[in-house]
Amino acid sequence: MKYSFLTLITAGVILFASCQSKSQTENATAKDSSAQTSKTATSAGTPVDVSKIKVADAKTILARKQVPILCYHQVRNWKPTDGKVGKDYIVEIQNFKDQMKMLADSGYHTILPDQLYAYLNTGAALPSKPIMLTFDDTDLDQFTIVRPTLDKLGYKAVYFIMTVSIGKKGKFVDYMSKEQIKQLADEGNVIGSHTYDHKNFKKYAGKDWEEQLDKPTKKLEEITGKKMTEFAYPFGLWNAEGIPELKKRGFRMAYQLSTKRDEKDPLFTIRRIIASGYWSPKTLNNSIKNSF
Repeated sequence: MKYSFLTLITAGVILFASCQSKSQTENATAKDSSAQTSKTATSAGTPVDVSKIKVADAKTILARKQVPILCYHQVRNWKPTDGKVGKDYIVEIQNFKDQMKMLADSGYHTILPDQLYAYLNTGAALPSKPIMLTFDDTDLDQFTIVRPTLDKLGYKAVYFIMTVSIGKKGKFVDYMSKEQIKQLADEGNVIGSHTYDHKNFKKYAGKDWEEQLDKPTKKLEEITGKKMTEFAYPFGLWNAEGIPELKKRGFRMAYQLSTKRDEKDPLFTIRRIIASGYWSPKTLNNSIKNSF
C-alpha cells in the first residue's frame, strides 16, 4: 500500500473517529435476578475455561445485566491542530490517568472477554463492579501511555488492532509494532481484530471478507500465537447479514457501540460507550451508570 493511501486512511480514522457518536444509549432495563459477585469470581488475567461452554439462547443473554465496556482511541495531549470532533476521541494523558484512578477508587475491577463470555452464557460469577476497557486502532500511545497506567492498577484490557497500520508512522499518529502487540498479549491482555483498514462492515461484499477479516485474523494470530475470537466493528456499524460471516470464521463475540443489541445475536452486538476526551472522571462515572 502506498504511504499516501495510508495517510488518507489514518486521517479519516482520526477525523471521523473509529466509532459512532457516544451520545447514543440503550436503556438497559433488563435485570439479572441472581447475584453476580462472589469471592470465587475471577479477576482479569485469570484463565477461564470456556471450551465447554454452550451458547445460551438470546433471551437469557439479553436478560443479564450489561457489563460496562469503555472504548478509547488516542491517549495524548491535545494539539492546536486538533478539531472539535477529533478531541472527542483524544483523551489527554492526565485526564486518562485520573479516569483510571477514579475507576480503581470506585471499586471497579477489569474483566476480559473470557469472563464476559462465561457470564453472559452461564451466569458465571464476576468480580464486584466489573468493567471492560477496550482500545481501538493500534495507536502507539496505547502501549507507551495506557499500558503502564493500567499496570500500576493491576488492570488488563482488550486492544482491537487495525492491521494496515502496524508499525507505521502516520501524519497524525504513530502505531504499535508487531513486537509491542505481542508483548501486550503475552502480558495477559487480549488482542482482537478491527479489520485491515477500517472499512465499513455494512458494505462488505466479495473479496472484502478475505481482505478485512481473513488476512488480518491470520496476521494477528501469527503475531500473538493466539486465536482471534473478538471483533470490533469499524465506526461501531454492523448489520445482521454479516454476523454469520463472523461466526463462520470462529469469532465468538463482536463489539459495536451504544445502539440497541440485536435480539437474535446479542453476543455479536455487545455494547460499548466511547470515553470522550471532554469528560472529566466524574462525568465518565456518571455516563457508566447511566448507560449500563
